[in-house]
Formats: sequence, C-alpha cells, structure tokens
Amino acid sequence: MCLIVFAWRPGHPQPLVLAANRDEFYHRPSQALAEWPDAPGLYAGRDLQAGGTWLGVNAAGRFAALTNIRDPRQAQGPRSRGELVVDFLRGELSAEDYLGQVCERLEQYSGFNLLLGDRETLYCFNSDSSQPRQLEAGLYGLSNADLDTPWPKLLRATAALAGTLDDPQPDNLLELLRDRSQPPRVLLPDTGIGLDWELLLSSIFIVGPGYGTCASSALLLGADGQVELIERSYGTDGQATGEVAVRLLANR
Repeated sequence: MCLIVFAWRPGHPQPLVLAANRDEFYHRPSQALAEWPDAPGLYAGRDLQAGGTWLGVNAAGRFAALTNIRDPRQAQGPRSRGELVVDFLRGELSAEDYLGQVCERLEQYSGFNLLLGDRETLYCFNSDSSQPRQLEAGLYGLSNADLDTPWPKLLRATAALAGTLDDPQPDNLLELLRDRSQPPRVLLPDTGIGLDWELLLSSIFIVGPGYGTCASSALLLGADGQVELIERSYGTDGQATGEVAVRLLANR
C-alpha cells in the first residue's frame, strides 16, 4: 500500500474503519483479493513476483497492511516486505510478540511501515524508528513516511475519512480514494525523487505513465467479529476493472 487512512475506535461497534490505495508499477504481476489456496482462511491480494501481499485479513479477524518508506538512499533488503503481512496472518503470535520478532531481522528488508492487529488491539511499526507503537483511539494516516507525516494527500484523505464515520459504507470509503487532485508544488514533500515524481505521487489516486493506483481497499472490522473487506482493481487508465468482496464472521 502507498496510502492508508483509518479510524481506530476501541469499544465502538466498528472499532476499525480503513481505506487504502495500492500504488505500483503496472507491469508488476499481481492477483486480486481472494482466499489463498495454500493458506486457508487468509484473504488478500497477492504479489505474484515476490509472493507477499500489501493488505489482508484472516478468519480469526486479524489484519495487517504494509507501506514502503520512500527513501532512494536506503539499502535494498534481500527479502520481500510483503511477507511480513503474510507471516502475521498465517501465525498466531500477538501483534506485540510478532513485532518483537520483526525487530530482530530488520536488516533483511527495505524500509517499511507495518500496521497490524485485530478488533481489540492495533499496532503500528516504522522500521526506521524500530519501536512498536500500540495505538490509542484516533484518526490516523500512513503513507510512505512515518505515521501521520503531514503530506498534503494524507491530510486530505484523513479529512475525507472523518466525513464518513457517522455511517461508514464501503462505497464511500472507495470513493474518497479516487481523488486525483494535486496540491500546489510549494507544499510537496522532498523525498529525494525529483519534483516530477513528487507531483505525480502527490494525489490520493495516481494515474501515471507506467505507474499508478492499481487497487483500492475498504476494510471494516466489527466488535461482534464481522469482517468486511472490499477491493476494487484499476487499469492503466484509472478505470475500474473489477471488484471483490469478502465478508466473514471471525472465529472467536
């Protein structure tokens, strides 16, 4: 994922409301949201090049999502960051214990943010700071820097999410992720990739030459164990090409 905005509301009938965009090079092969045949009870899209995923849930009501850290100076790790999501969803460790293990092998991965938990606890982990953070109730945004780094598109998406929380519906969450507006250049971050790329990546929804938003996801976790995950796929022209919905009652 390259943009995740979410409301964490422990004690609420819907403790987690999340909207996320996956931005990627169009030529990178991937599979849409589905139950994995080699991991029954795991529901996620699949990166067919490296084998991992960017966001997923499992039958126990656990979820995990990942964003890359944008820094052209960083060393490239030998392992795929997408496996961090898969390993959590396939395992039974608590989020806290799992992140303790991740801390022991950070040198294997390029920079990342990892968001994981269930309907009772939520953790965020930034590989640069390497400090697991248990989140309190609130409205959050995560892109390709640290949690709540005030990039214009993240502020815009977080404000849009706030406007849906009285009655969050998947269609409304997916719609807020379609925003192609770009901020003034003076407000763009400088992450070392050049002004043209900063401008291309500055919108919530990206359509560019060879690169753009390939999928949008809406995730709702209910305190009663209801899990609803919707993924909408997009082609190179920014037009929707398909939609998959997973609805399940998490195992107690």
